[in-house]
Amino acid sequence: MNILGLSGFYHDAGACLLRDGDLVAAAEEERFSRVKHDARLPIQAANYCLEAGGLEPDDLDYVIFYEKPLLKFERIVAGYAATYPRSSRAFVNALQSWLGQKLWVRSQIRQALGFDGEILFGEHHLSHAASAYFPSPFDEAAVVTADGVGEWASTTLGVGRSIDLEVTHEIRYPHSLGLLYSAFTGYLGFEVNEGEYKVMGMAAYGRPTWLDQVRKLISLAEDGSFRLDMRYLGYHHGLRSIDRAFVELFGPPREPGADLEQRYADIAASIQVVTEEAMLGVAQRARQLSGSDNLCLAGGVALNVLANARILRESGFRQVWIQPAAGDAGGCLGAATYLYHTVLRARSPSTRLRPPWPDSWPTTTWSVGFRAAWSSVRARSVRAAFWPIRPTRAPRTRSTPRSSTAKRSGRSHLPRSSKPRRRTSTLAHRSAIRTVRSCC
Repeated sequence: MNILGLSGFYHDAGACLLRDGDLVAAAEEERFSRVKHDARLPIQAANYCLEAGGLEPDDLDYVIFYEKPLLKFERIVAGYAATYPRSSRAFVNALQSWLGQKLWVRSQIRQALGFDGEILFGEHHLSHAASAYFPSPFDEAAVVTADGVGEWASTTLGVGRSIDLEVTHEIRYPHSLGLLYSAFTGYLGFEVNEGEYKVMGMAAYGRPTWLDQVRKLISLAEDGSFRLDMRYLGYHHGLRSIDRAFVELFGPPREPGADLEQRYADIAASIQVVTEEAMLGVAQRARQLSGSDNLCLAGGVALNVLANARILRESGFRQVWIQPAAGDAGGCLGAATYLYHTVLRARSPSTRLRPPWPDSWPTTTWSVGFRAAWSSVRARSVRAAFWPIRPTRAPRTRSTPRSSTAKRSGRSHLPRSSKPRRRTSTLAHRSAIRTVRSCC
C-alpha cells in the first residue's frame, strides 16, 4: 500500500511517502525551490518522494492532506466577523488568499500530480500527534501538541495505544501559546514564524523581571489549561500580533536589526519562563489523564528545548520523545501514519517507522529521544504535524508533582464535556474514517 502525505499553504510545506507503513522518503519543498519556509503545495517534494520510491502517481493508493481547509476557513471567517469592523482589512486580505488558492486543495493536487484516486484530509493537530506517537519507541504514551493554531485547536492532549490514537482535550483559538510567543517574537524585532528560536536564545542574556506584566496576558489554571487576555493582542482582528495596550505595558517595540537593550533581553527571559510554566502544566495534566509514564510532543512549541527540559525534570514522565520535525512540514508524516494505522487498521512489520538501532545503546530518558531522532534521520524523516481533541475518555487518577513557581487559578479553561465515556474501538474507528473523508 502506497500513501503520499502532503502539508502546506501556511509555512514549511512538505511531502512524504509510506509503503506498507514504512517511510520511503520525505522532504520539505524549500529544499527544491530554495525559498525559505516555502508554503506552496509541495509538488517538487512529492515528485522527489515518488521518484525515490520508483512510483508513478497512478501507483498511489491514497493521497492525504494534513488538515481540513474548509474548517480552517470557517475559523478565520468566524474570528474576523466577531471583531468587525476592526478586522475589515485583514478579512479582505484573507478572502483574497483563501478564495484564490487555499480552499481548492483537492483540485490543485489532482491537477499538479495527475492523480485520479482518493484524496483524504486529516486534522491539523491530529497530524501533529500522529507524527509524534507513531515514529516514537513507545507502544503506549500520552501525546501533547502545541503550536500557533490549526483549524480551531492550538493545544491538545491525547493518548496513543498500539495503533490507536485519540485526542481527548483541546484549547481553542484565539488562546494559543504559540501565537503568544510569536507576538513577543515580533515585538522583539524578529520575524514571526522564523525568529522564535532567537527569543529563546535571547532569554539567556536577561532576567525574568517582567513576569508580572507577562502574567497579565495569560492566566494559568490548575488543570493545566490557560486563557489569554486578548485586549493586549491583535492577531485575532488585524495584521499585527500586538495591540496598543501591549505597547503601553511593555514600552516601544525593538526595531529589526537595532542594538539589543537589556530591557528586551529581560522581556524575552520573562515570556520564556511563563511559556515553560504553561507547557509544564499541560504536560502534568496529560499524565493525570493518561496514566502513562511516556510522553510524545509535537507542534511548533515543542521545539522550545528549555520548556522540554523542564517537562523532563518536573512533569513526572519517565521518558519523553519529541518529534525532530515538530513544525508544520512534518504534518504530512502524521497524516499518512494516522491513515495507515488508525484508519486502515494496518501494521507495518515493526508497527513503527524506525529501523532497528544498536542494542548497546542505553535506555535512559535522554537517550530515547536521541535514538529515535537517529532512527528518523536514517529513515529520511522530516518535519511533522497533526491533531484535534474531544473530551471522550474518562480521566485516570494519578498524583503528579506540580511546579511551585507556576501561579495558577483554580478555574479550568478547558471546555466542559458531558459525562465522560469510553468509546469502543469500533466507534473510534468509524470516527477516524469520517475524519479523513471530510475536508471540513
